[in-house]
Amino acid sequence: MNSMIQTTDIAKTYLMGTMTVRALKSITISIDKNEYVALMGPSGSGKSTLMNLLGCLDTPTSGTYILNGADVSRMDDDELADIRNKEIGFVFQTFNLLPRLSALENVSLPLVYGGKSKSVREEMAEEALLKVGLSDRMEHKPNELSGGQRQRVAIARAIVNNPAIILADEPTGNLDTKTSIEIMSIFERIHELGNTIILVTHEPDIADHASRIIKLRDGLVESDELNTQIIKASDPTHKYNQV
Repeated sequence: MNSMIQTTDIAKTYLMGTMTVRALKSITISIDKNEYVALMGPSGSGKSTLMNLLGCLDTPTSGTYILNGADVSRMDDDELADIRNKEIGFVFQTFNLLPRLSALENVSLPLVYGGKSKSVREEMAEEALLKVGLSDRMEHKPNELSGGQRQRVAIARAIVNNPAIILADEPTGNLDTKTSIEIMSIFERIHELGNTIILVTHEPDIADHASRIIKLRDGLVESDELNTQIIKASDPTHKYNQV
């Protein structure tokens, strides 16, 4: 069984003053190792809440979430932080880089918490920057980089720990069309190297890079479909090509 993520009837309820908001009502999904999944949905659909749960930034009000065989839905904050650091790489729309640190230092940051020596951290960070095509900008600070280069640094930081999952939240939201295409090609290469990628987006052309698209509406899964065009292009032996 290759299931990396398994959620069963997870729900999330928030109290806002005297109001109860059911952000997620009941979500049951399974994501396998090395899948490339896009999460879509309009504002208020629950996709951001689901992303926070899948990223172990929050826990469900009810239901279970199994990540790599561990029930993270019952973990406390310290346990969740440990899982996040080991299992999940985050890429955000706003890059979230520290302005006073170089690209290399920004990418090295997740390794500090793992107790690795400085020389090992630098070696792993250099390798990650090489993978995103930024080996010539390692000593540059964020304000010396373009938006696309900053997002490359953020992706390198996300993959430096060799996490089980890359969770990307609107990763092209602040980029122009040409740069967005370049960034999505990097995600495709990372996926080819064996990573599981979950992409949160409201843009259909960005979601089309994924091999599976899950659409949410009103805290429920509205549809969960394979992207047959991607599958046909990437796997000639798949059943969709045997017609």
